Amino acid sequence: MVRTVRTTSTAAAMAAVLAAAALGLAPHQAQAAPARTIAAASQAAPAVTFHDIPGSGGITVKGNVFTPAGAAAGAAGSKYPLIVLPTSWGLPQIEYIAQAKQLADSGYVVVSYTSRGFWLSGGEIETAGPKDVADVSAVIDWALANTPADAAHIGTGGVSYGAGISLLASASDPRIKAVVALSGWADLIESIYSGRTQHLQAAALLGGAGFLTGRPGPELQQILDDFLGSKLDREPQMIEWGKKRSAAEKVDAINANGAAIMLGNAWGDTIFPPNQYAKFFEKLTGPKRLEFRPGDHATAELTGLLGLPNDTWTNAHRWFDRYLKGAANGVDAEAPVQIKPRGDGGYEGYADWKSVGSGGAEKLMLSDGEHLFTGIDSGANGGIVMLSSLLDQIAQAPPTTSIPLLPRAFAAVWQSPRYEEERRVRGTVKLHTTVTPSKSDGTFVAYLYDVGPLGIGKLISNAPYTFHGKPAGQSFGVDLELFSTAYDVPAGHRLAVVVDTVDPLYIEHNPTGAQLTFSSPRTDPSYVSVPLREQ
Repeated sequence: MVRTVRTTSTAAAMAAVLAAAALGLAPHQAQAAPARTIAAASQAAPAVTFHDIPGSGGITVKGNVFTPAGAAAGAAGSKYPLIVLPTSWGLPQIEYIAQAKQLADSGYVVVSYTSRGFWLSGGEIETAGPKDVADVSAVIDWALANTPADAAHIGTGGVSYGAGISLLASASDPRIKAVVALSGWADLIESIYSGRTQHLQAAALLGGAGFLTGRPGPELQQILDDFLGSKLDREPQMIEWGKKRSAAEKVDAINANGAAIMLGNAWGDTIFPPNQYAKFFEKLTGPKRLEFRPGDHATAELTGLLGLPNDTWTNAHRWFDRYLKGAANGVDAEAPVQIKPRGDGGYEGYADWKSVGSGGAEKLMLSDGEHLFTGIDSGANGGIVMLSSLLDQIAQAPPTTSIPLLPRAFAAVWQSPRYEEERRVRGTVKLHTTVTPSKSDGTFVAYLYDVGPLGIGKLISNAPYTFHGKPAGQSFGVDLELFSTAYDVPAGHRLAVVVDTVDPLYIEHNPTGAQLTFSSPRTDPSYVSVPLREQ
């Protein structure tokens, strides 16, 4: 069955969908004749219809289709650019209804669908596996056969899970000419296993949402069990599983197909941190754009999903218009890297990612050795997944701690002198140090803080590091990249580097009674390199 809805506003469309869901009016097979109108309105509005769409391997996914008003009125022979939007992890097909309507208003056929394994779509959760990628191509095939979509102008996009699937699909389906991937991942391992450390809260949140809203397949259940259970003997299998689901591993195919790629993410994304997107962006050779803003996972896009003004979605529309319609809107003439620092500042444009820290790097020498007892949270931590960075986005209130009160038995602390001028941190802070463990396994977390006159440190960035199988008592070097950011340190403040061994965001691997010593050998001094914006 096909259900047709004509709306004069996004609110009406959303209300119709929610009413249909509440009444149990689930869509049925897509090839049937139109059924009754759920909401009547002007012929000038785009139409939305609900469909069962054949996915790959014989399953059915639940989708909706927005068509431009002219197409809905039966304009014979008209063809329109097609945009396919797979849903985010755990969300149903109404996720993009506000943005789909706006895109249809401007002349697109838009098909959004609930990703396989979630809600009423068939199959099991494959976590952006080959079946999910094949679903995108199957939905494109269906749209070309059943809507006035133009086969020569096809785009894909989405938020989070939809972003990751869209990027992977652009590697396998050369029909895709433009991609908008918001709050997604290009490297799944670097996202939730950076520093060889399990990102506990992120993985638990995704796993829990999967079980609540869908049907995890046996492979995903095994991976979650291995990952959260710290089964190191299964580490090679987990890494291989993640590589198959990472667009970074398929960048040559993406470049060969030539799709125009727009990437957007938040500095404080606690599920898919920004570093991996920046590295992937640098490897792309076709038309590309990278945007970083304050916030946490998918918070930068949220108001747009509700139909409110939103610069992330505004630029997404401009990207599709340029590369699916050929519109001369200037988006391709702008600096391809657009970043908004945390706080109240506006956007800054750069020619590429390496230019973001073009003012050079300031080295903070970590000359004094520090000795830590492990297993105790010092009070320095990265906050709470999906919450702390949202508070930073809305109220400029990142996680804080009192640097003078950190217990030195459990936290190593180094501080810079007070700065007479503002320091504009831009890019990826890097830690280089020498560690001597008392046991062969261990975890530590490095933090960079902005410390005010009263000693209160505001978190600028952090990153975990885990090692296994190191000889006890033998020193080794560590190079660790903290999560990329853009943060202005006021004049009169100082920077503090803090290292401790426990953070609720991560799984730690410190044996009982283990100790860590951080030193700075004369032949290999320890330091933190802080990239700065050109003054």
